[in-house]
Amino acid sequence: MKQIEVVAAIIRKGDKIFATQRGYGEWKGWWEFPGGKMEAGETPEEALKREIREELSAEISVDEFLCTVEYDYPKFHLTMHCYICSLLMNALHLNEHEAAMWLSMDQLDNVRWLPADLIVLQEIKGHQRERPPQ
Repeated sequence: MKQIEVVAAIIRKGDKIFATQRGYGEWKGWWEFPGGKMEAGETPEEALKREIREELSAEISVDEFLCTVEYDYPKFHLTMHCYICSLLMNALHLNEHEAAMWLSMDQLDNVRWLPADLIVLQEIKGHQRERPPQ
């Protein structure tokens, strides 16, 4: 089975988390955390900063490792390294996604998340119980 290794940014602002809707491919219309494939020689943190620059024309700080999710999609095995991040600027521009939303913790279940991202949601909810936002 094909293996894909990606990074994902859980971008927080206050008590809200940023979610993006895929605008292309087999999973078009589903929601995910922004990010993408790592390139040869990149650390996960470098890949995440590059991907957010490409996808959202934004700069982030990578604040904390959250989890790594392993998930078998029908056509590939996904390894997704997830990091809690903060925006270093307020402007975001959707270069690849169909839509985006800032979701509060009680709104996270209101969108149709990609299957691997559902696992990340459980980690976020557990992390939130341990350390509420400042």
